[in-house]
Order: sequence, then C-alpha cells, then structure tokens
Amino acid sequence: MSTDSDGGARSAADGRGGNGAGGSADANASSREAFRPPEHPNEHFILTSVVGSYPKPKWLNRAQDLYEDSGSDFDESNWQEATADASRLIVDEHERAGIDAVVDGEMGRNEMVEYFAHRITGYEFHGRVKVWGHNYFDKPSVTGEVEYNDPWLVEEFEFTNEVAERPVKVPITGPYTLASWSFNEYYDNEAELAYALADLVNEEITKLVDAGAQYIQIDEPALATTPDDHAIVGECLEGLTDGIPEDVRIGLHVCYGDYSRIYPEILEFPIDEFDVELANDDYAQLDVFKQPEFTKDLALGVVDAHTAEIESVEQIERNIRKGLEVVPPERLTVSPDCGLKLLPREVAYEKMAKLAEAARAVERDLDRGEIEVGAPASAD
Repeated sequence: MSTDSDGGARSAADGRGGNGAGGSADANASSREAFRPPEHPNEHFILTSVVGSYPKPKWLNRAQDLYEDSGSDFDESNWQEATADASRLIVDEHERAGIDAVVDGEMGRNEMVEYFAHRITGYEFHGRVKVWGHNYFDKPSVTGEVEYNDPWLVEEFEFTNEVAERPVKVPITGPYTLASWSFNEYYDNEAELAYALADLVNEEITKLVDAGAQYIQIDEPALATTPDDHAIVGECLEGLTDGIPEDVRIGLHVCYGDYSRIYPEILEFPIDEFDVELANDDYAQLDVFKQPEFTKDLALGVVDAHTAEIESVEQIERNIRKGLEVVPPERLTVSPDCGLKLLPREVAYEKMAKLAEAARAVERDLDRGEIEVGAPASAD
C-alpha cells in the first residue's frame, strides 16, 4: 500500500479483518488453537500470555552497566552471552508459571522506541529528554528517509523459540508509536512518517514469519494518548499486515486510555486480537466493548501491572469472568494489564502463576457448565 504524498489517509485494501470480522472465523480459530498445550487438562481453553516486558535479573543490570562503561573490557560478546542467559531464564520462568504463549521478557531490549530507532536508517539521537519524575528517554529524531536494513527481532525470536518448550509471542512497537514518540525533522507530517514506518514493520514481520513466528503483538501505546488518530493507526495496520498469512495471529496492545474514543472503530482494524488494560481501574470501561458487539478476540488484562500487590486466584477468576461478558471463552486471551518490567521479579512471577492457575480454574467451571457465558460476573 502506498501513501499519498501529503500524508493523508490511504485507501484501505481488503485484508485481514478489514470488515470488522477479524479475518475468516476458521483462520482465526485455528491460529488460536495452535497455542493449546498438547496436555491441556480441560475441554475449554482460555489462552494465557504476557504483554512483553519483564523484570530483568539484577545481575543483567550490572552487566549492562559494565557493557556501557567505556573503561570496561566487558565487550559485545560478553553482553550477548549475558542477555542470552537472561532470556533463557525468563522463558523458563514463564513456562514454570504455566503461561501458554511466552516471551523472553525483552531481556536484550531497552526502551520500546529507542531500541528500534537504533536499528532504522533515518533516525538520529541528540540526547535524553525528561518524560516524568526522574525518568529520562533517549528520544530519537527522524532526520532522513527511514529505511529497513538488517532484521530487528529475528535473532531474538529464533533463540527464544529454540529454548522455549511452549509457543512464542513476539511483541514489536508499532509504526504509529515509533512516529509519535520521535521528533520528525524530515517528513511533511507525522502520518506520512507513520505510513513509511508501517512498510518497514511489514518487512520485519515478514522475516519473522519466515523464521517461524506465529503470534505477533503490535504495541501502540501512543494511541491511548492521541485516540483521535485511530484512522492513521488503522491505515498503518493495513500496511504492516499486507501479505501476512491469516493463520499468523496478529494482536494489538493499546495501553490504558479512553477506549470509547476508538471503539467501535478498532473493529475495522486488520487484527485478530485487541489487548486492553482494564484491571487497573476495576473494569470501569468494560461496557464500552459490549455495544456494538465485539467481533475480535479479546486479550484482557486480569492482573494490574502497576501495583506490587499480588491478586488472589479468586480475584483473578472474577476478572477473567469479566471478559466472558464480552466474548465467549474460545475468543478470550488473558494476560497482565501491561508489561511487568517495573515490578519486583518475585511479584511478577507470582502474578503470572496465579493468572495461569485462575484461567485453568475458570476453564473447569466452564466445562462443568457453572458459568453462563455472556452473563454479568457474580459479585461474590
């Protein structure tokens, strides 16, 4: 798909789920069933996953300090060995917790825009900017035409896929956020930049699929802060999913915001699954997704990623049942609200383990006919 020279909206070609149906029902169902473990104990299956980031082992943070110290002899090969060890450890942690679709916790990545900008021709860095509190972000500038050269995540995926015993999900920052969270010094407007980046993300996803990836999550947190740009995001998704097989699962994660400003428009997005952050405000916006009918798969946050309080299994079960008010169990995925990287590692693990335990408990209740799907969750 090509962009108009003025960066205006592009005409959407017929593609995956462009009619609001999330692609064909058979392809969508088969893409999800591929993640059911062979030894799954229940007839029903609620897919469990994680959004992406995870707390890094303390020793990896110390290794990174050495790697970034110009006076240290801790070189690139040492750093690659350290991140590989950490990735192997976190994948195992996800699997021990009982998660169905795992990631490596993004052990080799830093900030979600900065990491990719370092790998895209056309970006430059001029120093860190303050984002909130005492947190700083190396915000990049686009000073030339963005171009795709070497793969960004293929080696990460291949390694994770090799060491994992369960299916692997690949989170990737979306083109709209890559554009919105950068200084644009080259393109006529942000939309034009986002469309150009969508073509690059499409190249990367194509290479990931060629390497065997079956589950891609597009992260677009910027949409939560600028929801009026949902049409631009939709056009970007048309570009980045162009030519991607329908049996490859495409999810879209959007962080907390006013979802009523992008719903029901997101039903037109060419994705299989929409991932929302609702646990942190006790599902105050759940009704947004009930009218009109939600026709995508729903990935629902059922533990709060922003608090170190560990929810009980019973609480998480109640949260999962909230999702069953919107979609049937065969279209429900459950995960933390967002990335867990800011939590203590032992807290993150307990949240995941209890999430998996709660999902299996809800499946058993569904098998026994004790849950009326589509009915409001019990308040007890």
